[in-house]
Amino acid sequence: MSVARVTEISATSKVSFDDAVKVGVDRANKTLRNVRSAWVKEQQVDVDGGKVTSYRVNMLVTFVLDD
Repeated sequence: MSVARVTEISATSKVSFDDAVKVGVDRANKTLRNVRSAWVKEQQVDVDGGKVTSYRVNMLVTFVLDD
């Protein structure tokens, strides 16, 4: 039987929401072991002068704890 934990993270990209998710998952993998999934909870954009300047996602990342 395995036990998992969920942690919430926020990631930002100047490219797209997809890239922000990739940035967040890549960063989570540097700190957490056994990352299994990520659920995008919220998406936001920053706007300056009527143009989107960055994309941000808040994600719930699930990882399995070591035995």
